[in-house]
Amino acid sequence: MSELIICEKPKVAEKVAKALSDSPVKNSYKRVPYYEFTNGNGTKITVLSAVGHLFSLKAKNKKDKRLFDVEWVPLSETDKSKKYVKNYIDTIKKFSKDADRFIHACDYDTEGTLIGFNALRYICGEDSIDKSFRMKFSALTKKDLIESYSNAYPLKEDKSWVDSGETRHVLDFLFGVNISKSMTDSVLNVTNRYVQLSAGRVQTPTLAILTEREKEIQKFIPEPYWLIKAKLQKSIVADHKKGKIFDKKEVDAILKNCKGKDATVEKITNRKTKKDLPVPFELGTLQSEAYAQFGFTPRKTQQIAQNLYVEGYTSYPRTSSQKLPESLGLPNILSQLSKHPKYKDKISQLEQPYKPHEGKKTDEAHPAIHPTGTLPKDISEDYQKIYDLITYRFISIFGKPAEMESIKVELDIGGEPFSFSRQRISKEGWLSLDPYQYKKVKNEEFPEIKEGQTTKAKVASEEKETKPPARYNQASIIRELEKRGLGTKSTRANIVSILYTRKYVEGKKIEVSQLGQQIINTLEKYSERITSEQMTREFETDISNIKENEITEATVIEDAKKELNGILDSIDDNIEDIGKELYGAYEQSRVVGKCGCGGNLIIISSPRGGKFVGCSNYPDCKKTYSLPAGANVLKTTCEKCGLPLISYGKPRQRACLDFECANGGQKSTNDVVGECPDCGKDLIKRMGRFGEFIGCTGFPKCRFTSSIDDFEKSKKESEKKD
Repeated sequence: MSELIICEKPKVAEKVAKALSDSPVKNSYKRVPYYEFTNGNGTKITVLSAVGHLFSLKAKNKKDKRLFDVEWVPLSETDKSKKYVKNYIDTIKKFSKDADRFIHACDYDTEGTLIGFNALRYICGEDSIDKSFRMKFSALTKKDLIESYSNAYPLKEDKSWVDSGETRHVLDFLFGVNISKSMTDSVLNVTNRYVQLSAGRVQTPTLAILTEREKEIQKFIPEPYWLIKAKLQKSIVADHKKGKIFDKKEVDAILKNCKGKDATVEKITNRKTKKDLPVPFELGTLQSEAYAQFGFTPRKTQQIAQNLYVEGYTSYPRTSSQKLPESLGLPNILSQLSKHPKYKDKISQLEQPYKPHEGKKTDEAHPAIHPTGTLPKDISEDYQKIYDLITYRFISIFGKPAEMESIKVELDIGGEPFSFSRQRISKEGWLSLDPYQYKKVKNEEFPEIKEGQTTKAKVASEEKETKPPARYNQASIIRELEKRGLGTKSTRANIVSILYTRKYVEGKKIEVSQLGQQIINTLEKYSERITSEQMTREFETDISNIKENEITEATVIEDAKKELNGILDSIDDNIEDIGKELYGAYEQSRVVGKCGCGGNLIIISSPRGGKFVGCSNYPDCKKTYSLPAGANVLKTTCEKCGLPLISYGKPRQRACLDFECANGGQKSTNDVVGECPDCGKDLIKRMGRFGEFIGCTGFPKCRFTSSIDDFEKSKKESEKKD
C-alpha cells in the first residue's frame, strides 16, 4: 500500500512530512525535494509539492479572431521563465504511478483546491480523483496537520470549489485576453504599430473607479473660506462654532465683535464613553492596518502574512472571518505566546476564562487571522512588524473595554460662541495590550478651568481653500473594491499592483496616468459594459453560486461568452475611432519633455532592445538621449538645462537626461580609477546630478556604475586577496 500527499509549496510539504512522521527521509528528484516514511499500518507515504499553479490556460488556436476555446497546459508552456515547473510535474508523475491513495493537501480555498485538483487530473490521471482525499487546515502546526490528515474526506465533495475556481480563471482569461487583443488590434489597424494595451474583468472597473475620482479632482474648483480661532492661555486654541465661513464680511464682523474682549467660560460638559474591544483581523483589515502603521502595500502585507503562515507562525491569511472558535485551543495559544517576555507582560493582564471579542464577518473555510503560538525565529524586521501586529491584536481581543473621558468647553468672546474639546484615556483596558492602537488614541491633558472663569483671548482668522476629494491609496482602493463587491480578498491586491505595472496609475496617493484615463474614456464611450461594476459584480455572484451548487460552470462561461461577444462587437464597430484615440493617448504618455526644436521628447523602444529618448519631429530633428538599462524618467527637471532628470543604476542615482550636462560638459572629473568588470574599458569618476560616482567610459554601450563607497570597498577587498 502506498500513498502520495501533494502540497502547494515545498515548505508546506516539509511541515506535513515532519508532522506525520518523526523521521521522514528527505530525497530529491530533478532537484525537487520529497519526503518518504512508512506509517504504523505499513503504508509507504511520499510527500511532495507543487509550486503554486502548475498549469495555466491557453487558447487552443491563437489564430482565431476571438479566443474562446481554451485548455489547461503546463505553466512552462505559457511562461518561459517558469521552466522549472516541468521538474515538479515530472516528480509528481513519477511517484503517482505506484500510488494507491492520494491526499490533496494544498491551501484550503478555491485557488488551492484548483491547484491540487489540476495536479491530480492532469498528472496523476482522471482515475486518481476517485482515490483522492482532502486535508483541511488553517494553520501548519503539528496538531492541526495531524487532525487534518486523520479527518481527510473524499475530494469529490469539493468538486463545486474546483468548478468555481476554474470558472474564475476562464472568465479572467476570456475577458482579459480578448479585450486586450481587441484594443491592441484597433491601434495596429489604424497606425500599423504594435502597442500592447490591457484590460480585465476586474482590472478595468477598478481603473474606472480611480479615473472617476481623478476626474472629480481635475474638475474641482477650490473655494476660499475662513476659520476663526481664539488663542487662550496655556496654548489652548478655541474654534468659532460656525466653522467654515465663506463670506469675508461676516468674518470681519465677528473679528470686530471679539476685538479686545476676554473669553468667558459659559459651559463645561464632561462625558465618559467606552471604547469597545477590536475584532480579530481578516485579510482586508490587516492590509489596511499595515498600510496605516508601516506604509506597507497591501500586496506586500499579503505576501508576508502568507509566508508567516507557511512557516507555521500564523494562521491562513486569505480569510474574511472575524471569528475565533474554541476548537482552536485559544488558552494554549496564549500560553505558548507567554514564553516571550513582551507578550507575557500583556497576557498576564488578561482575566480567565478567556473569551475573544469577535466581529460579524464569517468565512466558510477559515477562522480569523491569529498567531499559532509558535514563536518566530530569525525573521526580518518587516516580518516581525506584521507578526507583532497580528499578535497584539489577538491578545487585545481578550481584554476589557477601555474608557475615554472628554470635555467640551463653550466660551463667549464679545457675544461670539467659541469652543474647544479635550480627550484622554481614563481606563486603559485593552488599549494597554496593543501598543499600535494605544498610540492612535488621543490622550490629552485637561486644562484647569471652571465655568464663569474669564481669560485673555486673541482672536484671528485663517484663510483656507476647500480641497478636492482625497485620492485613493492602495489600502483605501482595496477597501472600496470590497465594499463594491469587486474581486476577492485574494485577488484585490494583485489587481491594484497590475495597474501600477501597466503604468495606468502611479504614486502613493494614486494618480491615474493620461493613458489610463484615456483607456477608460474610450471604453466608456464605445463599450461601456466592460467598465461596468454591475457586470463584474454579477459574475462574482455567479462564481460564488457555483460553490453552492446553485448554478453550473458551463452556464456561467456560456453567459460570459455572450456578454463578451457584445463588448467585442461594439469595439469592432468603432475600431478606427478607438484605435486613433488609444494611440493618441499612448503617444502622449511617452512625452517626457520639450525638445529645443519645439517638438516633444518621447520615450522610444529600440528594435535592438532597450529604450532611448528621441524627438517627435524625427527625421527633421534627430536629437536623441541614451537611457541606461532600468532608467526611469522623472517629473523633476535639471536646474541647469531644464531637461528631465533620470533615475538609474544600483545603488539608485539621479542625473540629467543629457549625460554631458550631468558631467558639466566633461568626460570625467578625475583620471582613470580602474578597469570595468563588465567590458574591460576604463572606469572614471563622473559627476551626476547629486554627486560623484564611478562610471564606465564605454557608456552608453556599457551601463556599469558604482557608488564611490562601494567601489573603494571592493577595491580594498581585491587588494587584500592579492
